[in-house]
Amino acid sequence: MSLIPLKCGFVPLVDCAPLAVAREMGFAAEEGIDLLLEKQPSWSALRDALVLGLTDCAHMLSPLPVAMSLGLGGLPSRIDALMVLSVNGNVVGVSPEIAARMHDGGWSGRFDDPVGTGEHLIRATGGSLRVGVPFPFSMHAELLYHWLGALGISAPDGLDVRTVPPPLMPEALAQGEIEAFCVGEPWGSYAVEQGTGELILPGAAIWAFAPEKVLAARHDWVEENPEIVSRLMRAVARASRWLAERDNRAMAGDLLSRSDYLGIPSMIIDRALMGRMVTGKRGAEAEAANFLHFHAKAATFPWRSQAAWIAANIARRLGLDRAQAIETGKACFRSDLYRRYLEPIGIDMPGASEKVEGSLAGPEAVASARGQIILGPDRFFDGTIFDPSKP
Repeated sequence: MSLIPLKCGFVPLVDCAPLAVAREMGFAAEEGIDLLLEKQPSWSALRDALVLGLTDCAHMLSPLPVAMSLGLGGLPSRIDALMVLSVNGNVVGVSPEIAARMHDGGWSGRFDDPVGTGEHLIRATGGSLRVGVPFPFSMHAELLYHWLGALGISAPDGLDVRTVPPPLMPEALAQGEIEAFCVGEPWGSYAVEQGTGELILPGAAIWAFAPEKVLAARHDWVEENPEIVSRLMRAVARASRWLAERDNRAMAGDLLSRSDYLGIPSMIIDRALMGRMVTGKRGAEAEAANFLHFHAKAATFPWRSQAAWIAANIARRLGLDRAQAIETGKACFRSDLYRRYLEPIGIDMPGASEKVEGSLAGPEAVASARGQIILGPDRFFDGTIFDPSKP
């Protein structure tokens, strides 16, 4: 059987794993697809390749389809998020100098204390911080704005947010271009290995269930190619389910370490996959059980309430009409296609496509087609509750 060639752009990060697994473990081929994965140097390069038709689909930052569909993000275009590829997986890190100041000021070094860590960071920097994120419209930026904003630092007065491609984040920190970063793995751990940074917080400590990357495509291409889209989504869903098996993660780390993907030692990649982080050059380790999800807790479902939260934040910062932005954002997250194409292969479906974000302090069974979905926790560190049904 001849395979249908399908180009898919990605940025070298641990959370491109579902796409790499779909190709390398044969899930895409079994669906009749030759999944051609094309590494991009930055999110802007990936965005341009998708919009210009140089690639068919992409591993994309979850806020970017929302921003682009709102006419933002450099090349405005209507982009669909077909499914979520990963939940969580980000780290916040600082330069060794700032880390030393934080320790000297009495910081415990705890990796799960967003309030205490944030307060020590603010004191150590005098309330003014140059911080790198991979793209202006990213979950990294959203987490930083939410975390530091709740503690009293906001852009542009105290927070100078700069765009740095993920693989370049350790070097930007070493060169003094930034003092801190929020980035996806393995680049935080790579900074630790290079001695240029110390990790102070996982993104999951800010929001316990943040959609990080999505499988994205142009809306017109999605509408014109329903059969290819369904095959692609099935292949990626099967890969995500494979990644949920902890015994498979070591194999995934070896796969991602290849030069075609991340090109760094698997022992660094394994930290994110196994949820055990080395936070500093001295070898301090921290358990991060909720660090990264590919399948559990309905991780791949494109919740329209999460798109609404992203859209509401963008609208507030840029002065857009909030209600209109939320509706546009919701339309990007294609829970309708997820239900249509993935329920037939046994993926359990939640009873609704929206939920109250931030309301679950712990695991909780929810209504679903097969009665097997357990959600939570999904709390924001400051107790924020976002109800998309309320103005």
